[in-house]
Amino acid sequence: MDLGSIVEEFLKTLEHRKSFDDLLPFYHKDIEQVEVPNLLNSKKTIRSLKELKIASEKGASVIQNERYHIVNKYICDRAVIVEVIWSGQLSQTLGRLDVGEELKAYFAQFYEFENGKIIKQRNYDCFEIF
Repeated sequence: MDLGSIVEEFLKTLEHRKSFDDLLPFYHKDIEQVEVPNLLNSKKTIRSLKELKIASEKGASVIQNERYHIVNKYICDRAVIVEVIWSGQLSQTLGRLDVGEELKAYFAQFYEFENGKIIKQRNYDCFEIF
């Protein structure tokens, strides 16, 4: 499977995951995920595999029915860059949004691979005001 297809499958798995374990086949054991500051996270955050699991479980308690729509995809050597429109239905109140309302964001995500697994991921998440 080419790297672009792996990212597409990864995002589909994110949408339909039952638990973080569903994502493990995509991640290298030494994954480093970087999230730059955004409306949900005021500080740059660097996560290991263990920390990604904690963040995923936390996110699952706030969001249900999330969707990832790839707008653009670029492949360069061992890297894939995607521009994504993301949305998720809230399972708890967040800012001015009530339970059941949609939170929306525009993502630029950079994935680097080693042996077909994501070893580095950088997220630039631009959330609509909530």
